[in-house]
Amino acid sequence: MTRHALVVRGGWEGHVPTEATDLFIPGLTEAGFDVTVADDLDVYTDADLLAATDLVVQCWTRGTLTERQCAGLVSAVEAGTGFAGWHGGVVAAFANSDYHRMVGGLFLCHPDDFVEYDVVIDPDRAGHPIVAGLDGFTIRTEQYWMLTDSLNDTLATTTFAPADGRPHAVPVPMPVVWTRRWGAGKIFFSALGHDLAELTHPTVRTLTLRGLLWASRAGSGAGE
Repeated sequence: MTRHALVVRGGWEGHVPTEATDLFIPGLTEAGFDVTVADDLDVYTDADLLAATDLVVQCWTRGTLTERQCAGLVSAVEAGTGFAGWHGGVVAAFANSDYHRMVGGLFLCHPDDFVEYDVVIDPDRAGHPIVAGLDGFTIRTEQYWMLTDSLNDTLATTTFAPADGRPHAVPVPMPVVWTRRWGAGKIFFSALGHDLAELTHPTVRTLTLRGLLWASRAGSGAGE
């Protein structure tokens, strides 16, 4: 049975939405997905297309989502369409409260530019199919400070350490990778993926593709 993935890409070119999503389209195809690519957010108003879509992969930083577009996307996810993506292409996209409640997070800032930091797999979630067999790692990139909620199943974290000139006097853990359920739909998000160098890091690439497959309505062999 063929599954259907919709890749929605555009917005700020600094996150190379075309090149970034092109990295993962072959993996989706190999997993049995028929892939459609859209560069117009009006695709979210096509109820018939979304109802037939098992997975939406979004890479769209900034931009404006109309109320009709937002309602179409959120309704589709609530009905079972999976939603997945990474970095600013999800949590720094749009300003719609219904959208951010669905994805489970909102980007606030990266207090520094590129910094080296550790990504730690939560030991209690190490058996989750997205991160199973993967070790924590160190990466140099933007360290995202976000607002999130308790519905998220956090699979990996980082920590903002206190330092001179910083307003927080204690370490602040921050999620890096999470999943969540919204209605009947599954959602995957990773804060990693600023550029192609980051997305081709072996662990980042592996967990990202696994996350996309996990979020699909029809499943992918990636498990629950």
